[in-house]
Amino acid sequence: MGKYSGKNVVITGGSNGIGLAMARLLVDGGARVVITGRSQAVLDAARERLGENAVAVQGDVASLSDLDALADRVRDELGTIDALFVNAGIAALTPFGSTTEAEYDELFAINVKGAFFTVQTLAPLLSTGAGVVFTTSIANVVGMLETSVYAAGKAALRSMARSFSRELLPRGIRVNAVSPGPVDTGALEQTMTAEAAEQFKAERIADNPMRRFGTPDEIAGAAAFLAFDATYTTGVELPVDGGATQL
Repeated sequence: MGKYSGKNVVITGGSNGIGLAMARLLVDGGARVVITGRSQAVLDAARERLGENAVAVQGDVASLSDLDALADRVRDELGTIDALFVNAGIAALTPFGSTTEAEYDELFAINVKGAFFTVQTLAPLLSTGAGVVFTTSIANVVGMLETSVYAAGKAALRSMARSFSRELLPRGIRVNAVSPGPVDTGALEQTMTAEAAEQFKAERIADNPMRRFGTPDEIAGAAAFLAFDATYTTGVELPVDGGATQL
């Protein structure tokens, strides 16, 4: 019997990267997991890897109708939720002087609006004692070049972790955040050239006290701790960043 046997979990943005690592950890521990993502092909591949204890639901967290459909599916598949990982998000470099309104709106629609309404929509399904975990970023506490919009969105999630903690505490629901430092998920190569990605990685490694990137599995383990084990903890943001924001 696994550590998470009998637990029902929802992970938005669970089809790749950190979200997929969360799903794999929990499924391997016996949980039943619903993952979401925008790409059906990527979801199908993730579902194949995770096995029969995973359910993949295509949708965009920025769409309230998609979130309503997700809630209906979760209600049918799981009934109630023991842990909700609000992980869906996008990252893009946004130089201050050239960021467009469309770029700003897309980042906030997915990273901020999507997170808020994910919790609002699924909150009625959260069981007593459930854990909600946001994925934030060290960008919300460290000024980094060309990330002002992304960083502001992650700072909003940090604030939501505190506010929602107060809102949901009467139901015994804890809300926390995990704040990853540099993690190599392959996403950099999708947003910049291979040369630029390598340069970015080298700079981040040089600046990091541990002199390395983290792994998705390390972030997943910390998030699972907040969701299930940290039963006297709410409203916190746990840095998992190699000491980047602490040393």
